[in-house]
Order: sequence, then C-alpha cells, then structure tokens
Amino acid sequence: MTTPFILASASPRRLQLLTQIGFPPDSVEPADIDETPLKDEQPRPHAGRLATAKAAVVAARHANAIVLAADTVVACGRRILPKAETEAEVRACLEMLSGRRHRVYGGICVRAPNGQVWDRVVMTAVIFKRLSDAEIDTYIQSGEGIGKAGGYGIQGRAAALVSSINGSYPNIVGLCVYTTAGLIAAARATC
Repeated sequence: MTTPFILASASPRRLQLLTQIGFPPDSVEPADIDETPLKDEQPRPHAGRLATAKAAVVAARHANAIVLAADTVVACGRRILPKAETEAEVRACLEMLSGRRHRVYGGICVRAPNGQVWDRVVMTAVIFKRLSDAEIDTYIQSGEGIGKAGGYGIQGRAAALVSSINGSYPNIVGLCVYTTAGLIAAARATC
C-alpha cells in the first residue's frame, strides 16, 4: 500500500501543476491559518513560515500521509503585497508593479509520516512593463487579479504585462515544480 499524498492547498493551479508533473495528490485539504505577516517579517521568511505552518496543520490530522503545502508571496522591495480581494487592491498592486522589478517567493514544505520535514523558498524575479491606466483598467475588468498574490495571475492575461522573468515560471503560477518534485521524492523514499 502506498503512503497517501495530501496537497494542503486550495489552489487549483497547484493541483494542476502537480498533476502535470505526475504527482497528483490523493486528496486536497487546505489549511486554514492566519497569513498576516509578523511585525517586521521579510518576504522570504514569510513565504517559508506560511508553507511550514500549513503543512503542520494538515499533517496533524493525517499522521500517516505525506503532506505538501505551499505559499506564494509577491514582494516589491521589502513590502509584501496582499492577496488582492478587491478591484481597488488589484489596482494598487498593478500601479506599484508597473515598470518595476519585483520578486515572487514560493514557500514549499513537505512532511513525511515519520515527522521529517523538507522545506525550501524559491525566488523568481519578474519585471512588469510600464502599464497605462487603460491596461490596468482592462486587467481589472477581466477579474483575474482577484484572489491572487500581488493582484495578478501570470498564467492568464497578465502574461502580456511581463517584460522579463528570471527564475522558475511555475513558481510565479504557484509552485516551483522542479524543487517540489525533489522534495516529494525525498519524502517518499523515507516511507
């Protein structure tokens, strides 16, 4: 019997990426945690802390499973951009990112049934072109930025707003599949 594999995330993009690389989870169980940054918390440690916390919450309910959790943090300098929940937040994010370089941090944590933990934070640098008010308005009207870290989803219309990427494209979508595949393989080797 194989060890159950659980994705601790509600992201349909993470599920799709895992399935794409041959690691479809046996079940999906999002962890409901407070994702508010700690006082003076920097973006990279924030992404790692959230992924680790999500994995711990779900692993506590499934002692005999391999659990994968992830978190995506978009940062402009030291500022952590929100997961945009309103059109106003999408606009604020896009105005801040317009013509600038920003970083996308992907926190990844895998927990094995024996309690062993593997975690990584992957960084991808992204540069947006300078956006006109009309481009921002059009993107907001698409509705794609709602619920996305930094107010955009690169797998959709926002791809046309990006002038360059340095690093893992799937990390921007929601999960660095190269790193994740290695961590899952390491966890399965312990079972």
